[in-house]
Amino acid sequence: MSFYVNARAFVERVTEQGTELLIQTRTKKNEESLELPGGRLELYESILDGLKREVYEETGLIVTEIEGSETRVDTRGINPDFEVECLAPYCVYQTIKGPIDSVGMYFIVKAEGTLLETGDDTVDIRWASVQEIQRLLTEDAKQFSDVDRAGIMYYVKHRKF
Repeated sequence: MSFYVNARAFVERVTEQGTELLIQTRTKKNEESLELPGGRLELYESILDGLKREVYEETGLIVTEIEGSETRVDTRGINPDFEVECLAPYCVYQTIKGPIDSVGMYFIVKAEGTLLETGDDTVDIRWASVQEIQRLLTEDAKQFSDVDRAGIMYYVKHRKF
């Protein structure tokens, strides 16, 4: 069985109508599901570098702000053969059943740039109000990726607007 470590983003923007999140349709492995930007970290890749890379590859946007990044500390210079970074994400997840075991971190970010029409295995990249996302989740929760379904439920329950 495989094990993955992921960094995922709640890319937020505030408009006159309220808070919007960036969502996209994942088109990987002949499946289509709504999801948030993010994905697997490369071996020994910094969490924040991986998060920025994934958002850019999938959406074309450049991350300009990451909540929790100011908490980051690392052990560079103490032992050049073993370095660690620690920081506070918005929330974390661990799959507890399913075909793929993964753990990941969600971060709330701001980003800028021009949205891609298609990204790395993504299409229909768009801004959606939190209310629209809640409605889509209520109508058919399975239209969201298995991981992001839980992440969005957490966000809706705990994020103060």
